[in-house]
Amino acid sequence: MDVLHFVEFVLLGFGVGAIGTLIGAGGGFILLPVLLMLYPDKSPESLTSISLAVVFINSTSGSLAYSRLKRIDYRSGRAFALSTLPGAIMGAYTTKYIQRDSFDILLGLVLMGLALFLFLKPQYQTRSLITRTYRVLRKLTDSEGTTYSWSFNMATGISISFVVGFLSSLLGIGGGIIHVPVLTTLLHFPVPIATATSHFILAIMSLAGTGAHLAQGNLNTTWPLVLALGTGVVAGAQLGAWISHRTRPEWIVRVLAASLFAVGIRLLWL
Repeated sequence: MDVLHFVEFVLLGFGVGAIGTLIGAGGGFILLPVLLMLYPDKSPESLTSISLAVVFINSTSGSLAYSRLKRIDYRSGRAFALSTLPGAIMGAYTTKYIQRDSFDILLGLVLMGLALFLFLKPQYQTRSLITRTYRVLRKLTDSEGTTYSWSFNMATGISISFVVGFLSSLLGIGGGIIHVPVLTTLLHFPVPIATATSHFILAIMSLAGTGAHLAQGNLNTTWPLVLALGTGVVAGAQLGAWISHRTRPEWIVRVLAASLFAVGIRLLWL
């Protein structure tokens, strides 16, 4: 890779890191479609391995930034992250059995479906509902002194996290685009806590998926590309976390939904 292309991919990584961290999605849902368009002849497993490796770098950097903001629910995050690991490993080994054309269509449909879900269910909480139907109570105060309280069913979160791990690793999109809607709608997490905790879960999950791809040799020839993208996402993730600190939660959800729908349409028309 020459210097010009290295710089171009660093800039791409910066944008992916900033947007991915802002919405707690890791950026894989942006990066993978771009890679699919740039490399029409590469196999799905090769491109998903690159995307997951970059998502790991991005989510780790973003988690450090969110940790300073004190917005990560570590207790819930650890439980959900452990639940994603079996699915993440299975997904990484399943990707190679999907043909490229089918993979593009599947990813496009998944992204558009998630976008429609977000558009049709706009009532995301900035504070939680506490009712008798949820068994786990959480309370967290961030670095600005804002206190959040919410409650949820832990069994539901663990079950869904296994599925999220499989789909995110299978498609190379990381899983934050699925986990954030799940955390906010089904588990009633406040949006700022959901985006931060999602990043923490994503760091662990994408590490497992990347490890599975390494074991298959899918990253043997693509490390220069991962290095360039990773360099950009580290800086971009810090910017994304800083912006999220100053952005209204409902705008985070709107940006996520619009981005998902646009990328899904583009994939279906590749």
